[in-house]
Amino acid sequence: MKKIAIIMGSDSDLPIVKKAMDMLESFQVPYEVHVFSAHRTPIEAAEFSKTAREKGFGAIIAAAGMAAHLAGAIAANTTLPVIGIPVASGNLGGIDALLSTVQMPTGIPVATVAVNGAGNAALLCIQILAVEDKALAEALDAKRVADAKKVLEKNQAIEAEFNK
Repeated sequence: MKKIAIIMGSDSDLPIVKKAMDMLESFQVPYEVHVFSAHRTPIEAAEFSKTAREKGFGAIIAAAGMAAHLAGAIAANTTLPVIGIPVASGNLGGIDALLSTVQMPTGIPVATVAVNGAGNAALLCIQILAVEDKALAEALDAKRVADAKKVLEKNQAIEAEFNK
């Protein structure tokens, strides 16, 4: 199975990124975690991106706040799928990071999840890997069924309490 790279622009992004790590672990998808900055370590970020495919990665998650150029900087140096997580930080609550991550020029795509949406970033990576992995696809289907069951159980409880 291909592994997933998780790159943070700063170790302060770790509490958000941990949600992606937990999701990948729940599906037994291997991953590596790194800290590279688009602005402070651009050479290292580029080198990682350029060699990621040959190192066995199937997709890359890039989490950054504020100017949030990390996902774009990573995507500029690889043709692997890159999923950006805009991280809420600074005075704008993550809107700056969201816009910096989602507004990519034609030819350098970055899939972007919600601000602090690390769980969905991991699920998108898992879906990408599941295109070629039947067991992983079945695990995703099972999660959807389990998630729906939880919502319906909550609905029953609400209905029982308020619909008399």
